[in-house]
Amino acid sequence: MKNYNQTSTDFILLGLFPPPRIGLFLFILIVFIFLMALIGNLSMILLIFLDTHLHKPMYFLLSQLSLIDLNYISTIVPKMASDFLYGNKSISFIGCGIQSFFFLALGGAEALLLASMAYDRYIAICFPLHYLIRMSKRVCVLMITGSWIIGSINACAHTVYILHIPYCRSRTINHFFCDVPAMVTLACMDTWVYEGTVFLSTAIFLVFPFIGIACSYGQVLLAVYRMHSAEGRKKAYVTCSSHLTVVTFYYVPFVYNYLCPRSLRSPTEDKVLAVFYTILTPMLNRIICSLRNKEVLGALI
Repeated sequence: MKNYNQTSTDFILLGLFPPPRIGLFLFILIVFIFLMALIGNLSMILLIFLDTHLHKPMYFLLSQLSLIDLNYISTIVPKMASDFLYGNKSISFIGCGIQSFFFLALGGAEALLLASMAYDRYIAICFPLHYLIRMSKRVCVLMITGSWIIGSINACAHTVYILHIPYCRSRTINHFFCDVPAMVTLACMDTWVYEGTVFLSTAIFLVFPFIGIACSYGQVLLAVYRMHSAEGRKKAYVTCSSHLTVVTFYYVPFVYNYLCPRSLRSPTEDKVLAVFYTILTPMLNRIICSLRNKEVLGALI
């Protein structure tokens, strides 16, 4: 392994790509996924903005999900690709803090926004006559701004902490971005109290919303089962299954990485699972949400 200078205040990101040939293949694949996510999310935002038929609460929330995913993948992949191309794996102390902040802020906002989208489907299917009242423009704006603000506050708290703890050993982060759990392992102080706050934070942003989503869709499935219209049942199943697929791809790897004890997982597992919620999900969200939605397909055509 290359011998990096550890006297610098910079961190070293070991990255995701293995040596030469396999690494080059993965690099090309991830750059392709990044471009697909970039084009897909930008197209979705513009489509919802320009097409008046999509000016509904569900699509308003979907456009925000696209915006988060667009920023989310852009926080990680460009730096990772640059490191591979130029062989410079270092990232400045402040740069690492900035990347960590945006990752946590966007991750927290997306988790809360997915819960808001589940609530939207719950109201639309279980209380259709009350939909326009319970999901008014004001409610949508409050949901979105609340997701961004709460996610940013949480990210700020974690970022301030990791920038102020002493790093007295290696500054080599065994990850492809500045992930908080990976950085905490480099601290030369006891961090068990902070790790407890990470556990609590994960429960608030991931476990509780996931339980809320599961309960919402449990009610939705009961309501769909009682529907007399076969067309209505089919439409509801397609919409809900699309959202549940997105939720599963995002929540499950995230929860495992942040709640599973460090002794039961390896850095390699952390990196592989992180690929799901940092790289794959921003691309898959658009494919799942657009190809299985007739209104979006109709607007595209």
